[in-house]
Amino acid sequence: MVTHFKVAGHLACGHHGNNLISSTELNRVKCRTCRNTEAYKEARRTQRNAARRVARKARAGHTANDWRSDWAQRLTDLPGLQRLPRGFGGQPFV
Repeated sequence: MVTHFKVAGHLACGHHGNNLISSTELNRVKCRTCRNTEAYKEARRTQRNAARRVARKARAGHTANDWRSDWAQRLTDLPGLQRLPRGFGGQPFV
């Protein structure tokens, strides 16, 4: 059975009938005519852009780490006296 795309209470392709299956979930739509409408393409574009924004925001949180404090912590965790590189404070050893 073909699943149509429902927009504002109507089918995007313009078909009418009581026995037609419709969905607002984009991945379930199988009707080629519905998939080729501007309403479906705009909804798909909006969904894709929202997913990209979420991924970009999640990725930005990981790259904003302070690498100096991470490096100092890594050297602190090493056994023995490990020297800090120049510019990491007045301590000769960690």
